[in-house]
Amino acid sequence: MGADETGTHARLKARFSDLVEPKIAEHGGRVVKLMGDGLLAEFPSVTNAVNWAVIVQTKISELNADEPDEQRIDYRVGVNLGEVIIDGDDIFGDGVNVAARLQEVSEPGGVCISQKVHAEVRGKIAHEFAEGGSQSLKNIAEPIHVWHWPFDGRVSDKHSVVEQADPLPLPDKPSIAVLPFDNMSGDPEQEYFADGIVEDVITALSRFRSLFVISRNSSFTYKGSAVDTKQVASDLGVRYVVEGSVRKAGNRVRITAQLIDAASGNHLWADRFDGNLDDLFELQDQITERIVFATAPEIEAHERERARRKPPESLDAWELYQRGMWHFYRVTKADLIAARTLFDKAIARDPDFALPHAGIAYVCFLEVFQGYDTAHDEVLVQGLAAGERAVALDDKDGFAHLALSRMLHLTGKGERAIAEAERSVALNSSFALGYYGLGAAFDWQIRATEGIVALDMSMRLSPQDPMLWAMQAKRASCCFSIEKYDEAEEWARKAVNVRPDIFQTEFYLAMALVGLGRLNEARAAIEAARRARPDLSISVYRHIVRHANSEFREPRIAALRKAGLPEL
Repeated sequence: MGADETGTHARLKARFSDLVEPKIAEHGGRVVKLMGDGLLAEFPSVTNAVNWAVIVQTKISELNADEPDEQRIDYRVGVNLGEVIIDGDDIFGDGVNVAARLQEVSEPGGVCISQKVHAEVRGKIAHEFAEGGSQSLKNIAEPIHVWHWPFDGRVSDKHSVVEQADPLPLPDKPSIAVLPFDNMSGDPEQEYFADGIVEDVITALSRFRSLFVISRNSSFTYKGSAVDTKQVASDLGVRYVVEGSVRKAGNRVRITAQLIDAASGNHLWADRFDGNLDDLFELQDQITERIVFATAPEIEAHERERARRKPPESLDAWELYQRGMWHFYRVTKADLIAARTLFDKAIARDPDFALPHAGIAYVCFLEVFQGYDTAHDEVLVQGLAAGERAVALDDKDGFAHLALSRMLHLTGKGERAIAEAERSVALNSSFALGYYGLGAAFDWQIRATEGIVALDMSMRLSPQDPMLWAMQAKRASCCFSIEKYDEAEEWARKAVNVRPDIFQTEFYLAMALVGLGRLNEARAAIEAARRARPDLSISVYRHIVRHANSEFREPRIAALRKAGLPEL
């Protein structure tokens, strides 16, 4: 403004009228008021608000690319979710005040959202946010847990990608990460379709024991970001990276894929696969074989044949399952209900498709373990039956055996739970969630040392996993079991930092602190857990773990009692 007041004012007005305001309207929002060079807007949907913010910031960064530094106009955006007071056309209240303060701590060109917003949009939008921890905001009484979107997609200390203290060493066999394919259809609904194809390619590759394949969950932390393949390979500790795109139109689908040697940046191959939707699973098999040929030519034909899976009879069932898994990974009560509904619909389309049965089993496990269910015994029976059905339908699917394992150890069948988890990783040697389930099963059976080995493998296979908090929390539990309380505290704090809204993360921290004799800090951890879940008590926790080995259960209950968790 100091250098060119008239020109700057004109550019601000043009940005508002040509870009900012029309995009707000496109996303169903309205401008409440203008405030100097800023504005307040409201939206009927929090996902609309966040999508608007990221899209506008992306467009502005593109416009700024051709501007001299002294003429760039950067914006900060803060998004909050909450009740407001309506006064005519204006709105007031704490929800508005928090949004204003979030805008102040946003990076220039970035978006800063609150924990409430992140919990609502995670898994529903294509943009990844970086965890920024708790921050004290001006004139806001309590610290606010914040998340950031970096406008240029670069990895920073606020990005969702976990920074490694040292580069991860390459495994002793060909290692590969398959990144989310771009959805070229122009229809946001097709995100499920594109993601499902990538997930199936990852699963197929993981069945080759001669390959080291990064988990779907870590690969998908790069979704919606412009990525540097060398940086991705360094973050994940792999030699090869696969990128691609999917275009679906009517009954036709086109899939492109390319394999990159990250060390050199060379493209080893690129190809295009066209076909009808009826041929989708055959196209996936073709892509998988081409990747295998390029990375591990020593694999023999009979191994390739063994890795082929039986596709569901209905493509609709497959798509419904993929939609369900989007909700599944968020772990909230509402999302688990949504996931179960979608799995039920998939089964109605194709009763012999194993994966949605496995999905229901795992949802039942989480409903009990997170304390969401109101009919504990009924859910246990349903989950166990669904897990048994999944394995009966496809004995060679690792996720089916994992889901059954989780239900078995929750119902007190610990040794069989271990056997099923071992079967899951034997079938799929790169199955990070399978190793996590194996580590959990070992821990419940007082075999914590073996559990630590399995959990370390799960985190190596998926070092950027959105469910890394669960792996870290279970690692803390194993350390608590063998009285390594310093390590237990370290792992629990990592888990709390990622998911403070999951009460078990604070519980494991409280247990570790009791072991270290730091009771005041342990009580603070319990208070944090109960702020998220006021119903928590010794009685609730005992009910959740009532089928666990008593040597596992009782020391934890005793520690929680010392930390101040009430009996009822």
